[in-house]
Amino acid sequence: MIRDASAKPSVKPTINDIARLSGVSKKTVSRVINRSPLLNEETRKRVEEVIRETGYIPNPQARALALGRNYLIGLVHDNPNAQMVMNAQQGILDALRDTEFELIVRPVDRGSRTMLDDIHAFLQRHRLYGVVLLPPISEDDRLAQLCRDANCRYVRMGSAELDDADHMVASNDRDAVQEATHFLIAQGHKRIGLVTGPSGFRSGAERRAGFEAALQEAGIKLPRGLVVEGNYTFESGVAAADKLLDLLPRPTAIFASNDEMAAGVLHAARVRGLDVPGDLSIIGFDDTPVAAHIWPPLTTVRWPIATMARSAALKLIGDFGDGAEDEPSLFHSSLIRRASVAAPRA
Repeated sequence: MIRDASAKPSVKPTINDIARLSGVSKKTVSRVINRSPLLNEETRKRVEEVIRETGYIPNPQARALALGRNYLIGLVHDNPNAQMVMNAQQGILDALRDTEFELIVRPVDRGSRTMLDDIHAFLQRHRLYGVVLLPPISEDDRLAQLCRDANCRYVRMGSAELDDADHMVASNDRDAVQEATHFLIAQGHKRIGLVTGPSGFRSGAERRAGFEAALQEAGIKLPRGLVVEGNYTFESGVAAADKLLDLLPRPTAIFASNDEMAAGVLHAARVRGLDVPGDLSIIGFDDTPVAAHIWPPLTTVRWPIATMARSAALKLIGDFGDGAEDEPSLFHSSLIRRASVAAPRA
């Protein structure tokens, strides 16, 4: 029988008190707290009612000690695009809401000789329950093996399928960019410049492949000078646009592999007195807030990064929530048409 709330003891109840009042073992109480599926509903409700009546608050340190892991999810990244990292954090925090898990963010240097050792030390030091790996380091199979060896759950995010469904979430970047490029071609553009992502990024390669496939299908040649590498930053977009707009004849449209660089292209065009979209059409990728806030609003490919990150986190904490086993692994990007694209002037 459950005690009346007015009869609560002055000392804080323990897990042993909850077990005694519920008429179950301490292990069963632990399973209720951890949302284990290995319980019948009647037992779960009885224990949860006792917890509510007594005001019992589980000790996360003690639970972490028993688990051998802290209730921490790591976000490990080496990405120059701050907005992309922030969107990923937003998605993960949404997944962790109303749970005992917290997020810890770790930037790394993929060019460092000690990157793998640094990440291994990070996993061991914080005894993470799991990690979400952002591109481009998520594309490194050695890092996935490191997580397996450390007995740390992981999910890899990327622009293509990188692992089995339990360990990755991916988007269809190649198809999405192909659609965006077809849209430019349908407007009448034939001389289209490309600002790629940095070398070594799978996302940059996938987006370039989609761009080139669309041109090839339309029978349009791509001169080498119309392709300039960027670094997913505003400044690199400005520099790339300057190179493309110095060409004679200059391109009538530019596809930039993310919105930050597309904003840089728009800036460079404005400095030269060019009208967008009258003199130059521009398409970006991501659909970050900057895309809708600049003028003209940017046509772009909506990359569901926050949704992907949320799914990645739910895959990690599946034992503690409902429906994580139904989380998708493949996500579709879509073209968002705004005012930065028009037919080229005759």
